[in-house]
Amino acid sequence: MNRLKQKYQQVIAPQLVKEFDLKNALSAGKLQKIVVSTRVSEEQHKAEALKNVEEQLKVITGLKPKTTIARKSEAGFKIRQGEPLGFMVTLRGDYMWEFLDKLVSIVLARMKDFQGISRKAFDQSGNYNLGLPEQIIFPEIVYDNIDKVRGLQITIVTSVNDKEQSFRLLELLGMPFEKKENSN
Repeated sequence: MNRLKQKYQQVIAPQLVKEFDLKNALSAGKLQKIVVSTRVSEEQHKAEALKNVEEQLKVITGLKPKTTIARKSEAGFKIRQGEPLGFMVTLRGDYMWEFLDKLVSIVLARMKDFQGISRKAFDQSGNYNLGLPEQIIFPEIVYDNIDKVRGLQITIVTSVNDKEQSFRLLELLGMPFEKKENSN
């Protein structure tokens, strides 16, 4: 069993029950899935770029990515309907726990000038959105094999519809949030 999942079951869920005065551990917030996505914006050599991005996302997540397709044409962005735009992977179960463990303990620490992740990136449903500026901060990516540095969008979906509970869940899981500023 993944160490983060084990920590959640043995320590975090009971602590959430106590902090938020919940009825039992099953009503405590939990992670449902993590979605990792990226977009390819190159016009020239797009097929080659798509192939490279697909391989990189496969290495980062351990699963085969799904191609995202444009739903409608947008002349301003030079996008045609049905054109492949990028890739996404939905992680659940053990893949999700392994990815989050790697993200918290290795990847975020490798970011340049890292001061913590934003406390304000929660949506109305209590899900957290994190944008990473480059895929090369993942240890699996070999710098010599990439064609271009690209960003990643990571969405952490929780079971609670409350920002405060979601924040506390992610904080207890080890997400390094930025320090609160003292207003003097």
